[in-house]
Amino acid sequence: MPQNTKISEHLADRPHILVVDDDDRIRDLVARYLTEHGFVAATTANAAEAREAVAAFSFDALVVDVMMPGESGLDLTRALRQKTDIPVLLLTALGETQDRISGLETGADDYLPKPFEPRELVLRLQAILRRKPKAQAGDRPVKIGPWRFLPDKNVLSDDTSSQRLTTAEVTLLKALIAHAGKVISREELVRLCEMDDTGERTIDVQVTRLRRKLEDDAKMPRYLQTVRGKGYLLRVDD
Repeated sequence: MPQNTKISEHLADRPHILVVDDDDRIRDLVARYLTEHGFVAATTANAAEAREAVAAFSFDALVVDVMMPGESGLDLTRALRQKTDIPVLLLTALGETQDRISGLETGADDYLPKPFEPRELVLRLQAILRRKPKAQAGDRPVKIGPWRFLPDKNVLSDDTSSQRLTTAEVTLLKALIAHAGKVISREELVRLCEMDDTGERTIDVQVTRLRRKLEDDAKMPRYLQTVRGKGYLLRVDD
């Protein structure tokens, strides 16, 4: 079970972060730095403990080490995405582009290579939390083919099923909905989704993930289409 989980009432409004890392020194340093910069930090040493913590407590985001013995951070993130849209920031000693893309493909919201500046971790967490969708009273369902997107619940549903979207997918879908029926460039999507320096390839990865949920055949999309050389176009029903 997580350490540092006894939280007094005056801390209730601070973002609650779970740090998952098998390295005691790094785990404790990250937790202490986050605590010093306005977060409430709990820690676990492996994926199994993290699962228990997520089931028992409410967290605003997770910071997860990729290279853990047994179940890796990628495996944990992939499993969490089946049940929750809680934001995940991955930490890893692997900094190659393909490693970052693999992390994002599991459903992670961001990726920070080791060694990293603690201040950058704080800034990236703050950016993730800013992007985290907040329900609004005026939000109404949006019809996309057979699906209804429910902004207040961050899910896609049809007559028989529903599927939860990740925070990054919701942010991207809302940006596309705001420009429905029009081509929107990758550069503009990067700006609207506040993805900073993560680049246009990250947008492509998130579009691919979202397309798999929207389309019957992701290779022949009807609703979320690629306009070669220009960007993406989302078709919604009036």
